[in-house]
Amino acid sequence: MNNKELFDPSRRRFIRQACCSAVGATGLLSTLAQLRLIGAMAADSSPTGYKALVCLFLQGGNDTNNVIIPSDTADYNAYAAARSFLAIPQSQLLPISPATYSDGRTYSLNPNLPELQTLFAQKNLAFLANTGTLVQPTTLAQYLSGAALPPQLFSHIDQQTQWQSSVPDQPFTTGWGGRLADLVNSMNANNQISMSIGLTGNNFFEVGNTVAQYAVSPNGAITLSGSTGSPTSQSGVRFKAQTDILNVQEASLFQTAFAGLTQNSIADSQVLTSALSNAATLKTVFPTTTTGGQLSMIARLISAGPSLGLNRQIFFAQLGGWDLHASQVAAHPPLLSEISQALNAFYAATVEMGVANQVTAFTASDFSRTYNPNGSGTDHGWGTHCLIMGGAVQGGDIYGRMPSLVVGGPDDTGRGRWIPSTSVDQYSATLASWFGVSSANLSTVLPNIGRFAQPNLGFMGS
Repeated sequence: MNNKELFDPSRRRFIRQACCSAVGATGLLSTLAQLRLIGAMAADSSPTGYKALVCLFLQGGNDTNNVIIPSDTADYNAYAAARSFLAIPQSQLLPISPATYSDGRTYSLNPNLPELQTLFAQKNLAFLANTGTLVQPTTLAQYLSGAALPPQLFSHIDQQTQWQSSVPDQPFTTGWGGRLADLVNSMNANNQISMSIGLTGNNFFEVGNTVAQYAVSPNGAITLSGSTGSPTSQSGVRFKAQTDILNVQEASLFQTAFAGLTQNSIADSQVLTSALSNAATLKTVFPTTTTGGQLSMIARLISAGPSLGLNRQIFFAQLGGWDLHASQVAAHPPLLSEISQALNAFYAATVEMGVANQVTAFTASDFSRTYNPNGSGTDHGWGTHCLIMGGAVQGGDIYGRMPSLVVGGPDDTGRGRWIPSTSVDQYSATLASWFGVSSANLSTVLPNIGRFAQPNLGFMGS
């Protein structure tokens, strides 16, 4: 950059400097793109009360073979032999007693999940077994014969996209959370900001046709540089100058549109900041971790939701670090502890706010990992176990079907990459139905749901 450009006083350069100094490229696009949203498609019914969905995506592929573990002697011994150095000592396992699920085995949880064990016993948490991307129900024989399969299986970016879109056999256009928001947005009453909020920048899950996702940070609204401070402070004076420039009628349509987007972004961040400052202070203490910070902010946003005219909200949080091809013995336990403690705090916060029955959190991940380890970790798998948490969850049970856990067995495509027995479509459809989507409109959110015989898996109550 030369000195002439550095001190260029033009409007264009001033606006660009003011905006770009506030956020990086991803944050800038997601922040500036927020418009005061109008209603999308007509919703299925009038809102019957507030509801929120919270997706916690475990980026990289969580090894759920070490989350739910067979604990009876025979099956534990087979697990220990197959998993080798990754096997959790039997004496450390946390026992669970599923209410109805039975396949002849007993199960326990990883010792780093004591909070989830308690929530499961209290029937506020359920597990969905062996779930993954599917074009249609698939057996091992069909897999081996080359039947229709999700493209690029075992690829991180492809499986992340397919999990979040729930349409694996078509190019990505929208996420299932975005399509859900488009359908139910009219349940919101004059909402002042988007019902779709992401805590980690833009994501595939919340991409919609009508409702745009709105990015916030764990600390609150993403603000533009100079948009805060007293009118007489340096930032206040700069903000006043910036506002005056944005209000100037530009000859260029691009500059006019850019100024409008910037003004809306500033207004949205001010609305959100005001709503958060006026929301009740939570007594629940969240852990000072990545997940804890994100879920703490989501709890605050839920508290502020009604004041923003929101009867429905969809959130996306994400934790990376799960792609453990090496050093898994050391790295996996703290990740599990982090999500267990953060989710426990989040559930406690919903109880404190009196909305535990109206907020459902759920996990998703690229895939699970191979049952057979490699040198010091695991490789990319397929079917994975997910958890669903909230007061409306029919908890204390395992839904779906656990895989055979036999390398070379009927569920194995190789090295313990389990063929999913439950599709992402079914998982998502069950959550969407609870959120207020009728069976007649379910295919709008999940176009492939008709390929699966059981669109509602029963893990959600009213």
